[in-house]
Amino acid sequence: MSETLLDVKGLTCPLPVLKANKALRGLTAGARLTVLTTDPASVADFRAFCKETGHALVAFGEEAGAYRFVIRKKDEPA
Repeated sequence: MSETLLDVKGLTCPLPVLKANKALRGLTAGARLTVLTTDPASVADFRAFCKETGHALVAFGEEAGAYRFVIRKKDEPA
């Protein structure tokens, strides 16, 4: 399983989600994308993004004003 890191610290809504969406498009099904942000609005944004797109938010954490999201790309339809 591949893992990719996307550091978008310093960017504000909606750029972190837009850049994550673009990164996910280039990944294979089941791959993981770890996103690092500093925008507090990204918490709600990434939860909504995953719910709407079908990608899985498998982990979330906050430390020292930085947010970390681990997203697993959804399986492609057969």
